[in-house]
Amino acid sequence: MSGQHIAFIGGGNMGRALISGLLARGAAPAGLFVAEPHAPTREALARDFGIRTSADNAEAAAAADILVLAVKPQLMAQVVAPLAPVLAERRPLVISIAAGIRLASLAAWCGAGVPLVRAMPNRPALCGAGITGLHAPTDTPAAARQRAEAVMAAVGETVWVGREADIDVVTAVSGSGPAYFFLLAEQLAQNGTRLGLEPATAHRLAVATLYGAGCLASLGDGDLARLRAEVTSKGGTTEAALRSLELAQFGDVVAAAVDAAVQRGRELAEVA
Repeated sequence: MSGQHIAFIGGGNMGRALISGLLARGAAPAGLFVAEPHAPTREALARDFGIRTSADNAEAAAAADILVLAVKPQLMAQVVAPLAPVLAERRPLVISIAAGIRLASLAAWCGAGVPLVRAMPNRPALCGAGITGLHAPTDTPAAARQRAEAVMAAVGETVWVGREADIDVVTAVSGSGPAYFFLLAEQLAQNGTRLGLEPATAHRLAVATLYGAGCLASLGDGDLARLRAEVTSKGGTTEAALRSLELAQFGDVVAAAVDAAVQRGRELAEVA
C-alpha cells in the first residue's frame, strides 16, 4: 500500500475503523483523505488521525488511487453518479462496502474502465476483529484485487467469493451475524436474571461466554461441531439444553433469519 492515496466517501463507523486499521499498519496520514458531510464527524477524524478531510466528495475522489465508498446503500446513487467525470479522469480502484449495491449499478454510476470491488465487512472491524467478504468482476485486474484485500485486511480477515450473489449470503452470515450472537447473549443474560442472578452478574457471564466461545472457535481447526461436542457431556446439562433447542427447531429459526437477511440484501439492490 506504500505510495497509494486512499480516499473515503463517508467517515462513519466503518470508515473510521478502516482509517484506524490502515494507520496501525503503517499507512501515512498524508495518504488518507475523507469526504464527510457531517462537520463534527469530519473534525473528529482530522483531530484524531491527522488526515485530510473535506465536505466535497469530488475533492477526495480527485486525490484517490483507491476510493472506498462507505455510504448508506440508499444514498449511493446520488453520491457516486456526480463523481463520474472525476473517476473517468483518475480511474481509481473503487471499493464499495454498501450492502445490496450491485456491480452493474456501480459501473453505471462510475463510468466505463473504473476497476470495481464489492466488499462486505462486519462490525467487529471496529476492534480489528472483523471479517470481510470480497467479490470483483472478471475484468478487475489482479493487482487491484490485491490492493482491495490489503485495505480490508486492515480490520481483520478477508475471504473472496466467486459469485456476486454470494455477497448477499456473506452479508447475512457475517455482516448481520454479530447481531445474532448479541441477541443470544442478551437472552442468556435475561434468563440468568429471571432465575435469580443479579443482572450485572448475569450480563458479565453472558458477555464473557460470548467472547470466550469466539476465542475457542478461532483456535486450531475451528471445527464447530467438534467444539460443541466437547462441551456436551453425555447426560449432562448442556445436552439437555441442546435437546430443548432441537425440539424448538432452532436450526429452522436460524435458516429463516439468514434467508430473511439475504432477501433484504436483494431488495436493497432493486431500490438502488
